[in-house]
Amino acid sequence: MQRRKFIKNTLSLLTTSALLNSNGIIKAMPFLATNNELLLQQNAFENDNILVLINLSGGNDGLNTIIPLENYDNLANLRKKIIIPEKRILKITDKLGLHPSLIGFQSLYNDKKLSIIHNVGYPNQNRSHFRSADIWNSGSPSNEVWSSGWIGRFFENKYIDYPIDFPNEKNPDPISISFGNSVAENCQGTRTNFSFALENPEQLIDLSEFNSTKKDEKSDSINFIYDTIRQSNAYTKVILRALNNGKSKANYDDKNKLAQQLKIVTKLISGGLKTKLFVLTLDGFDTHANQVVENDSANGIHAVKLKILSDAITTFQNDLKLVGIENRVIGITTSEFGRQIKENSSFGTDHGSAAPLFLFGNNIKNKIIGDNPDIKIDVNEQEGVAMQFDFRDIYGSVLVDWFDVAQDDVRQLLYGGFNYMQLIK
Repeated sequence: MQRRKFIKNTLSLLTTSALLNSNGIIKAMPFLATNNELLLQQNAFENDNILVLINLSGGNDGLNTIIPLENYDNLANLRKKIIIPEKRILKITDKLGLHPSLIGFQSLYNDKKLSIIHNVGYPNQNRSHFRSADIWNSGSPSNEVWSSGWIGRFFENKYIDYPIDFPNEKNPDPISISFGNSVAENCQGTRTNFSFALENPEQLIDLSEFNSTKKDEKSDSINFIYDTIRQSNAYTKVILRALNNGKSKANYDDKNKLAQQLKIVTKLISGGLKTKLFVLTLDGFDTHANQVVENDSANGIHAVKLKILSDAITTFQNDLKLVGIENRVIGITTSEFGRQIKENSSFGTDHGSAAPLFLFGNNIKNKIIGDNPDIKIDVNEQEGVAMQFDFRDIYGSVLVDWFDVAQDDVRQLLYGGFNYMQLIK
């Protein structure tokens, strides 16, 4: 059973050089990673900064996450059943408050370790889960299907030969780790995926006997599998070594899966792993029904999910400080879209447009970016929050300030209209 599970996890690395769109159609992206004009230098990271991406899968309801107090009366009129009671809202400014489940986020904001960006989305919002997730993962325009991920393209220009001869002396560790049983789509390059899928470190197995298997000079496919298993064995060894050497000093909730994954991240980093990106997912945000409890709108599915998120990130941030590595890590939360402004008839909300985004870490600029959503007395049916910031500008700005990428290079990696935002100290 363990051998079969190992093979299953190993073969998750055997990704094609393209991603399928929601219709199962593969299309090429108009970007070639072999462009010699890109100034990114192979294997030349000049810092030890690390990025953590947490996806709130399903489409997070931003208007019940970050409540615009200056428009509260209008919002309450449109959300009679699900509006958060004003007296329960956690105020962070006179104009803005947090869901009562976000006590940890309130503390992080007061400690200058949390930033809020309003109204994040992309032009011509698509409200399909699969297509919108594709857009966020690839960084494509909404009317184009790209076959690679936004950070996969970045990695492809840092590690030009990957996966050939990886790991090596200069790069012994996984470039990216995605928690779960599959690799992260945003780490897909034009040729291969740059993430290592990690579902349960305790079930990692080193099948060293595969290392003695002879290559078949006549079969590229067999040789590719051989090289992939060899790479997986090598990465398994360094991950287990880092876990054994790593430290964690905070008190994580044993029942909070996201928190337990972040605890592993802390131990891996403090144990010496040089992985640049960790990708995590918290699902359950598709709250069409029972988003709140009837007659108790501060509780319900959404409240539970927000508490899991807030508690996990707050404990993680404290742990990073306790083990002395908090200056090396920042994080971003994302979600494929927000929810509609009006509630539905099932104590929930339907697919919308833009939504807020959180940045966390000791080195982020502690501020609220953007305007409160404009909530009118009445809105059209199915109306969502209007976009103010393109998510690609946030991605690109993090690449600029955290991974030292030139803005012109970001325009090639993402889109020509990139607008830099100062998000990091």
